[in-house]
Amino acid sequence: MSSAMQFYVSVILIYLGIDLIACWGLNLQYGVAGVVNLAFIAFQAVGAYTAAILSMGPAQPQGYQTYFIGASLPFPVPIICAVLVGGVLSGLVGLVALRRLRSDLQAIVLLVFSLVATDIATNQVGFLNGSAGLSQIPLPLESLLNLTPLDYQWFYVGFTAVACLLAFWVVRRLTGSPLGRAMRSVRDNEYAAAALGRNVFAMRMRALIVGGMIAAFSGALLVPIVGAWAPSSWLYGETLVLFAALLLGGRGNNLGVALGAVLVPGLFLEGTSFIHYTARPGFIDAVQWIVIGLLMLLVLWFRPQGLLPERPRRVDLAPSLLPPSRWPWLARNRLAERSELAGRPE
Repeated sequence: MSSAMQFYVSVILIYLGIDLIACWGLNLQYGVAGVVNLAFIAFQAVGAYTAAILSMGPAQPQGYQTYFIGASLPFPVPIICAVLVGGVLSGLVGLVALRRLRSDLQAIVLLVFSLVATDIATNQVGFLNGSAGLSQIPLPLESLLNLTPLDYQWFYVGFTAVACLLAFWVVRRLTGSPLGRAMRSVRDNEYAAAALGRNVFAMRMRALIVGGMIAAFSGALLVPIVGAWAPSSWLYGETLVLFAALLLGGRGNNLGVALGAVLVPGLFLEGTSFIHYTARPGFIDAVQWIVIGLLMLLVLWFRPQGLLPERPRRVDLAPSLLPPSRWPWLARNRLAERSELAGRPE
């Protein structure tokens, strides 16, 4: 394999790993807790900006980039700070978006937050360098490792793979716990969950905060390998790509979401980039959004549960917990119910 092909493959693997992390974070919010977060890409941008300004050093007075704070913190402190900032901002946004609002109104509020955040980052030049964005973001451990550009790419592939395993472990432990089951109950029927004593606001707030931290984590991993970050990189439409991956793979199922992340950003979007280069400017971008729109429509129409649907969960009462005198009665009733359901047409 040539060096150019190795470089291309390594970049695709890095992007794929970061998309996996982002999709798992969005799946925790939307697929598990039912929070339609249309501002997910904004939390990813928060992580990217935080990691960038904490590793680029202070802004030069006569330089071409102006931004606040600015520091040269050692690895992995910028990534950790990005995750914490993402969690804090998610909590602040959740206090406004999730309290006393229906799920559809929550989605509108989160979308408005994404638009406002984009306008602030674009128009306030001294904040994050305005529409030009930040550039020349240093690579973590580059000077310490002293690797060639190609070797460093493969090192970052391994680092991204470890980050994916860490993110999957966190999401898997959370969704498989009693807290994850409580979030699913809120997603399926928030009124029934509230009647059973579940705090609907607290469940959704936890999902939003943890998902926001995972989004910021993915942004902190992405920004050094890209080397730049601008408001045009995180428009709200980018969130729709992640939603398309969730719908195609199967929301609520971590493995299904991983499959959707491989197919949508990795296959469908990357495949359109191989269109002949003589196409007029903007044609490839238009084709990508047409593909995403058609894909979402086809999935919602023909297979709304996704390719790998979430497995139904049923909790049966253990016989050891029942009085011995009631076991035959319970067995007969269960057998009758199953027989009746089996003979009933769908």
